[in-house]
Amino acid sequence: MVRPRWSDMDAFGHVNHASMVTLLEEARVPLLFDGARRAGLTELPKGIVVVRLAVRYHAPVIVGDGELRIEMSLSELRFSSFTVDYKVHSGPSESDKVAVTAETVLAPYDVGRGGPRRLSDAERDFLAEALSDGGSP
Repeated sequence: MVRPRWSDMDAFGHVNHASMVTLLEEARVPLLFDGARRAGLTELPKGIVVVRLAVRYHAPVIVGDGELRIEMSLSELRFSSFTVDYKVHSGPSESDKVAVTAETVLAPYDVGRGGPRRLSDAERDFLAEALSDGGSP
């Protein structure tokens, strides 16, 4: 769950594109950083880069009093990247309309070496499990 802020609105009262991308990031960071640390993975939280991002809008998202439900799933797991799919509901319930779908291709990054790296078997297992149930490790 994420809560849009008043400043996330555009002139039409909708959550603007840049803010939507930030809300997607806010949904995945606890999983990929905090969840990975809790799982004993030390390298994954040190560096992950966005390789590609695609966002599709199906309905406007209005900033209101409530939270938005963001469901995440793993659609592709490769040796050097993984793809997270998102469904952003217009409210906190699973029954609220899906207003936005998105996909982010992410790659682990070795900050010390300054380049991409391969996912370890433990990282691959963590991602497959954590993103199999809507993004809750």
